[in-house]
Amino acid sequence: MSTYDLIVIGAGPGGYVCAIRAAQLGLKVACVEGRETLGGTCLNVGCIPSKALLHASHLLHETHENFDKMGLTGAHVTVDWTKMQGYKAETVAGNTKGIEFLFKKNKIDWIKGWAEIEGPGKVKVGDTVHETKNIVIASGSEPASLRGVEVDNAGGVVVDSTGALALPQIPKSMVVIGAGVIGLELGSVYARLGAEVTVVEFLDIITPGMDGEVQKQFQKILTKQGLKFVLGAAVSGVTTGQDGAKVAYTLRKDDSEHVIEAETVLVATGRRPYVAGLGLDKVGVELTERGFVKVDGHWQTSVKGIYAIGDAVPGPMLAHKAEDEGMAVAEVIAGKHGHVNYDVIPGVIYTTPEVASVGLTEEAAKETGRKIKVGKFPFMGNARAKALFQAEGFVKMIADAETDRVLGCHIIGPGAGELIHEVCVAMEFGASAEDIALTCHAHPTCSEAVREAALACGDGAIHV
Repeated sequence: MSTYDLIVIGAGPGGYVCAIRAAQLGLKVACVEGRETLGGTCLNVGCIPSKALLHASHLLHETHENFDKMGLTGAHVTVDWTKMQGYKAETVAGNTKGIEFLFKKNKIDWIKGWAEIEGPGKVKVGDTVHETKNIVIASGSEPASLRGVEVDNAGGVVVDSTGALALPQIPKSMVVIGAGVIGLELGSVYARLGAEVTVVEFLDIITPGMDGEVQKQFQKILTKQGLKFVLGAAVSGVTTGQDGAKVAYTLRKDDSEHVIEAETVLVATGRRPYVAGLGLDKVGVELTERGFVKVDGHWQTSVKGIYAIGDAVPGPMLAHKAEDEGMAVAEVIAGKHGHVNYDVIPGVIYTTPEVASVGLTEEAAKETGRKIKVGKFPFMGNARAKALFQAEGFVKMIADAETDRVLGCHIIGPGAGELIHEVCVAMEFGASAEDIALTCHAHPTCSEAVREAALACGDGAIHV
């Protein structure tokens, strides 16, 4: 049996990236994964399959709503749910097989099974204990549960995000519990496929933590697309029957009790770290009150030689945050300097329009006590966005009033998830809003709206 320099537990975005980077740095690496395919939640039952359904449902929306406006006429497009599921599966398979190829290319051993840490330098998989100099926990997360609600993905009535990706048929009606990223993305999919979607949220706002102006505009656009919202509602239970389910909730403003019926209920109340079965208590790895693994500034746990990254540790539960930590901890283990700039981690909601953000919101910037300036530009003033029938959103840039340094940016509009990275690079280099404003942007592109928002931080935008 080989002794490894590093064993990574989990082959999701954090784990497989960590393994590859460590192998590139000359370490002998193995990765433990119990799924039949690599890629973790993200590639198998999360990011990738949901984006496939979002793409397909968006194109369906375009054929029904915008094709005729462009002079594209023909038979009314219908949905073949079986074929759409097949397209989703092919997309997933192509990506997971790609990770397997990268493991072979980088000479990384895939130890198939579920890991348990026996002690520092010892990882048990099945009946075999593997020895290693270092361990990285990259075990990811799982859907959070909700008291009074029992999820049964196999039944297809009360499901979590995993079950919602593989429903046996498109439901006529759906209640989404939770107005966060996952709930709104999947709710958007089924609304476009013809379901009547109602989103029930405990808070009085959608997408908590997002810039306030973006929240309001986002809800307005989704409402126009057919989603209904019940905010400030505490769900007390879900009962199932032959025709679907009944969701009971209490409105917090007046304590009135209500019941809403739906064919399918999606529980999208967030995610929690998945560390069950790893034996962390046995080896003395400390956890936070919320069940995350405690780590220091170099992602090392309370036990020397055992590290943790991604959804298993505190911070935003984002695949790209996990990837950054995976590369950084590999650098640390290899004796180099690993670094993650947590102030420049973008977040994206892949609805149409997309919503993207990086850095401070206007509210958070004001809470710091510093003076700020806000530059805002509507996509209604962008020629390309109007041609795409996606001119309802805007770009909002936050800059320091004294130094002009970019502190954050928030975009709701076409391709927001791609546009945000211009601002990410600018922030990484400590750029000012003027730096972006003075940079030539190709015309006609949606990215011109970013430049215009930067101009609005100064003397003013041009096309407004």
